[in-house]
Amino acid sequence: MNIRRMLFIVLPALFILNNAVAYFIFHSGRSVQESYNVMLDRALLYKQIAGQTQDNLRAMNGYLVNRSDDSRLAFLRQKEGLQTLQQKLASQLTLPTTDLTFRSFAHMVDTFMTQEAGVIQAAGSPDALAYTAFYEKAERTAAFIQEEGYQLIDLELSYYQPLYRQILIQTEGMNQWGVVIFILTTLISIVLAFRISWGISRPIGQLAQVAQHMSNGDLHAPIPPLPAEHEFGVLARAFGHMQENLKALIVKETEGLEKDRQLKEMELEVLQNQMNPHFLFNSLNVLSKLALLEGAEQTSDLTVTMSNLLRYNLRKLDRPVRLRDEVAHAKQYFTIQQARFRNRIQFITEIDEGGLDVPVPMLTLQPILENVFVHGIEGMEAGAVIQLAITQGNDETLVEISDNGVGMSEEIREALLDVDGETQISREDGQSTGLGTRNVFKRLALFYGQKDLVHIQSEPGRGTKVTLRLPAIGKEVGDVSPTDRR
Repeated sequence: MNIRRMLFIVLPALFILNNAVAYFIFHSGRSVQESYNVMLDRALLYKQIAGQTQDNLRAMNGYLVNRSDDSRLAFLRQKEGLQTLQQKLASQLTLPTTDLTFRSFAHMVDTFMTQEAGVIQAAGSPDALAYTAFYEKAERTAAFIQEEGYQLIDLELSYYQPLYRQILIQTEGMNQWGVVIFILTTLISIVLAFRISWGISRPIGQLAQVAQHMSNGDLHAPIPPLPAEHEFGVLARAFGHMQENLKALIVKETEGLEKDRQLKEMELEVLQNQMNPHFLFNSLNVLSKLALLEGAEQTSDLTVTMSNLLRYNLRKLDRPVRLRDEVAHAKQYFTIQQARFRNRIQFITEIDEGGLDVPVPMLTLQPILENVFVHGIEGMEAGAVIQLAITQGNDETLVEISDNGVGMSEEIREALLDVDGETQISREDGQSTGLGTRNVFKRLALFYGQKDLVHIQSEPGRGTKVTLRLPAIGKEVGDVSPTDRR
């Protein structure tokens, strides 16, 4: 359960529980108060009626004695007050235990009102003492009303006493339950507050510790296992993704630095292998002109070819070239080698012109051909054949360089394909071989960002076939930067 759902469930539940207890206590107290008010109102009404009858008797007596207008108005006011109380008494509901007494009390009030009217009527007769009999009856009725009123109050108290006691017991029980529930809700609130705070602070502390490790360079710090539906679980997964992305970024950056280092080393190696190339280039031009003046045209042509090879090698190694330039350079290199081997070798080309515009690293084909001459066909007296085939596919260009030379062992073949290895490749005579070829394979991997571009088929005594798969990366040669080649 996530934190938001827990808060939405726990807090309203505690609020409803506390409010329910408070409502029951309030409702119980209100019931007691209402019953108490009803009882007091009825008891007060009985007492008011009993007192009003006595006031009526005194006002009527004053009127009979004085026969003045003031005494008559005072009597009428008292009479109206008693009539009001009589109407209020008639609207009261009776209790089962006081029904008979209540009706008797109401009947006596009606009788008193009738007797009072009889007294006033008799007072107007010629006989001056005719009203005395009626007055005595009214006086006795008033005394009975007072007694009945006290009796009704006693009956009301007797009726409500058990009910009050029961309500008080229930109220006391509710108060006790209220205390218990208050203690329980307090304890539950403390436990839930501790759990919620612990559920928040503990994951934060764990994630903060992981962040501290990551800031110190430790990208292998374990991510705390948190529930997937928990908010901190989402944050933990984000930390894990960030950790993996940082690892991948560091690996990629390390590979980029390694590629830069290898490129600089290869550039240094090329520079070290150039023995003052500009001086040598100019010297070859002088020798070519001298041979031409002396009539040695073949020597002049060979010198020009050598000069072109040197001019090509003077280009910057970090600039890519078209495969077309590499093929022309390979042909010029073969021309020089053919001057050495003469009719012992044959160079066959099968080239699809549509695949010659793909960009490639400089000096890709010549080191492979050089390896063929030095280690493949150098010992052959005749019949050596070297074939260069270029075909264009849908999204790549295939370059195949094959020969019918001495071939190579499986150990040497695997060592040549291990572009990241540092193992020296040795022939049977103890000389190392294949360094230039493996450097070509390494530069191809760096240039295209792939390591499965080279395939070698070879067996001892059956020649060698090197296949290069050159992806059509869709860029012009001048637009390919060192960053793109990675």
